[in-house]
Order: sequence, then C-alpha cells, then structure tokens
Amino acid sequence: MSEILVTGATGNVGREVVAQLLAGGAGVRALARDPESAGLPGAVTVVAGDLSRPDTLDEALSGVETVFLIWPFLSTEGATAVLAAVARHARRVVYLSSSGVDEGAERQTDPINQLHADMERLIEKSGPAWTVLRSDTLASNARGWAGQIRTTHVVRGPGIAATALIHERDVAAVAVRVLTDDGHEHEGATHVLTGPEVLGRADQVRLIGEAIGRTTRFEEVPVRVARERMLADGRPPALVEALLASAENRPASHLITGTVEEITGAPARTFRSWAQEHADEFRALRHAV
Repeated sequence: MSEILVTGATGNVGREVVAQLLAGGAGVRALARDPESAGLPGAVTVVAGDLSRPDTLDEALSGVETVFLIWPFLSTEGATAVLAAVARHARRVVYLSSSGVDEGAERQTDPINQLHADMERLIEKSGPAWTVLRSDTLASNARGWAGQIRTTHVVRGPGIAATALIHERDVAAVAVRVLTDDGHEHEGATHVLTGPEVLGRADQVRLIGEAIGRTTRFEEVPVRVARERMLADGRPPALVEALLASAENRPASHLITGTVEEITGAPARTFRSWAQEHADEFRALRHAV
C-alpha cells in the first residue's frame, strides 16, 4: 500500500489523523513547511512542501494515491494549481470542509463557509475521486480560551450561534476509515459530522469550569470590542473579519447526525469528555516557591 499524504499534519485534526493511521498500520506521509520542526512520530515520512507554493508539491506527492486535504487559507487563490498537482499523482482526495455549507444557497452566510463551498466545487472538478467531510465546529477551538480561563476564569468574546461541537478525534476517526477504504463506498460522498449535543459558548465555558473544578463563565462583548482585542493580539486582519462575520451571520444549527457512529462504529464523544481530557490546559499555572 502506498503512503497516504496528510496535509495540515501538525494541526489538531491532522495530528490525530496521522496517529490513527499509524495505529491502524497505514503508511503515512506528512506535508510540512519545515520537516525538522514538525514533531511527528518517527514512523511518519515527513516531506517538505507548502500549499501556498504548488511548485513544491510534486516531489511530496510522488507515489501517493490518497490525499487528506486541509485547506489553511481564507481564499481559494492557488487552489487550482494545488489540485492540479494532486491530480497528477493521486487517485483520491478526502477534503475537510464545514457542516455550515448550504448546497442550496447561491452564497454562503459567511466567508469561511463560502471558502469551503468554493473548494468543494473545485475538488469535484479536479479529476481524482473525492470524499468531503463536512465537520461541525471543532471542540479543540476552545483551546483559544485557555489564557483567559487560567487567569480570570471569565471568557470574553463575541456571541456565536450554538452548534453540535465535535471532538477532533472523531473527525480523524472518520477520515481514517474513508482514507483506508479499499472499495468505493465513500467516493463521491459528502459526510456531515457533528457531536452528540448542541452547545453555546456559555455551555462550553461552564463545562470546562466543571472539568477544572472552578466556576467559569462566558461574557459576551460587542463585535466592535472583540475586533479591537483580536487585532491587538496580533491576529491577521483578514482572519479577524472572517471570524467576526461568522459570529454575526452564521445561523443557529440544531443539526445532529449519527455519521460518526455509522462510519466508525463508536458514538461521537461529548464536549464534556473533551474538556475533561484537556483540563490541565485550562488550570492556573503553579509557580515553584
């Protein structure tokens, strides 16, 4: 079996995909801008390459039949050239998209969902067989609150519609089943992946507090204030605007699917379980005396 190329291999989902592929005995090749600092297991073939530079991809793709694609940019600029490189080598692409994509809409509600809708269309036309995994909000996004919870036990930010958050390990588990499928069961399929429970930000912060044994709360701030704070933290302006557009425009979703269990055989994990697993990341740091 040829190695499976994983992009985004150093991120929350990508690392889980790599780990679970290895655990299942699959050969794994990981794309990294700087292989020396990737910090991936020794059994992984880490290859240099950059999705923003399509001319760096042919060597990384040589001999690869299957690609797990995470698109890390806010536009599809350069995507056609990347997909052309993939098509020269691979026969299958599995793409991580968003459950917020509405196939029936002429335009999506926010820039991030629009990006994913545009990428899906490009992938479908690119040549290789494809599978789209439309993931709900990742539980791991809550890591962005760790500093606030450790210092004040209050998370301040813009409100955003409640959704059925999903554990990154569940997304990875589905991805691994699809990537290692020997048949054609998942070709041309779009799988919508959610967690088992719809939760708002206040619920998430409360559950993290329960996991660390401290009362924590969410305090909603106006978008204007959130923008100022995010820019002051050094986040790229384009990313700030995309995130705030999601907060302002994304509709509430009560969608809960059983896709994780249908494909993996195990029920989707709860956000409570995620918070318990990652509790140490949110506890106040103790300094030696």
